[in-house]
This record gives sequence, structure tokens and C-alpha cells, in this order.
Amino acid sequence: MGYIRRGFKKATPALRIAKKAAIWGSIGFFVSTVATVILLKWVPVYYTPLVFIRTFEYALEGKWVPIQKDWTAMEDISPHLQKAVIASEDPKFLSHNGFDFEAIAKAIDANKRRKIKMGASTISQQTAKNVFLYPSRTYIRKGLEAYFTVLIETFWDKKRILEVYLNVIELGPGVYGAEAAATHYYGKTSKKLNPAEAHLFAAILPNPRKWSPTRPTNFVLRRRNFIRRNLVLLGHAYFKPLNDT
Repeated sequence: MGYIRRGFKKATPALRIAKKAAIWGSIGFFVSTVATVILLKWVPVYYTPLVFIRTFEYALEGKWVPIQKDWTAMEDISPHLQKAVIASEDPKFLSHNGFDFEAIAKAIDANKRRKIKMGASTISQQTAKNVFLYPSRTYIRKGLEAYFTVLIETFWDKKRILEVYLNVIELGPGVYGAEAAATHYYGKTSKKLNPAEAHLFAAILPNPRKWSPTRPTNFVLRRRNFIRRNLVLLGHAYFKPLNDT
């Protein structure tokens, strides 16, 4: 018994150090992430982990794919694209607090019967993942995604979340953000995108490296029609929080 007690006492300082390290590490993580989210409420997001990951992936494949990415303010992004993206990716974006629990429940139920898994991430969740994290389906990454989603929903407004989202989304090989995509595909600024072009941009979002708005497949055209129907159902008044920019 004495030997066990002595062994326990010897281990105690190490456990205390580990406990303190865990506490201070958690505090440091919380403070640094909150500070970063608050800072990015005003500072443009020029590069994200996805940009570097994709560049590395292309390099491993022996491909040189130049990065095309330009930051532009919400006021300089076509309102047609703003609305089309919401209608395509997250029709409840302006009314939820970061999570669409009804869509999550439906996805969980559907995925029990499907080989190809169905997602239910909101624009807020996608923004959190794109800006702060990396593509992965692990529980750790999903947990961090939920954490950052809560942070951006707390410190940013919906307009800022959508602005960042539209500036960082992947819209083709090496093409990131609405401004770079508009220049790449149509030779114009994102502000000048017309409804037809905006709807096709939104339609390719599930797989932008495979699909193109200038060479739409039948599936992309069906998605475009779905987006148009959603826009009618949502109605003009729904988008008032974006100030009809």
C-alpha cells in the first residue's frame, strides 16, 4: 500500500502541470479565436486554408494552377448573386442563428438510406469552415466548425457573413471568390453579373471544380431552375436585411 501511495504522490506534480497546461491552452485558444473573429469583422480575408491545400494538391498532381482571388466589398457584388447563393445553399440564412436543425435532421434520416451522403451545412457553417478550418468529415473538424459558426454568428451580422462567404468560396480550379470568378468566366466585374450568370454561378457551388457556369451540364441547368423557383418562393421582401445592395 505504501508503494502505491508513493507512486501516486510522484505522479501528482506531472498531473498538475498537465492540468494547468490544458486550462491555459484552452483559455489561449478561446481568447485568440474570439480576437481573430472580431478582427475579421472588418479586415478582408485574402487567403484561407483551402487556397493553400488546393495549391498543394494540384502540385502533387503535377499541375500548376494559378491562384485567382480578389477581395471586393458587398456593395460591389451583384445582388443577383447574393440572392441566388442564398436560394441555392441556405434559404433560411437570414432567419436562422447559424444552424438549420430541420435540414440537419432530414439529412441524418436521408443518409441512413443513401450511399452518397447529403449535407446540411448553412452558409454560416460553410463560411466558418472555409475561413478557419480545412475540408474534412471528422467529428473534431465538425465540432470546430460549430464553434466558429457560433462565434461568427455572435460577432458578425448576416451581411458580413455573406460578404466573406462570397469572397472565399471556390468557383473553379484556382478560382476563389465572386470577383475573380466573374473576371475568369465572363470578363467582367462581379457587380455586373446579370441574373442568368448569377444563377449559374450558384448552381455550380456543390462541385465547382467539376462544373462550369459557361458550360453547364443538364444537372447544373436543373439546379439553376431549382434556384429560380426558390427565389420566387422566398420573395423580394425576404432579402431586405441585405439592404438590396
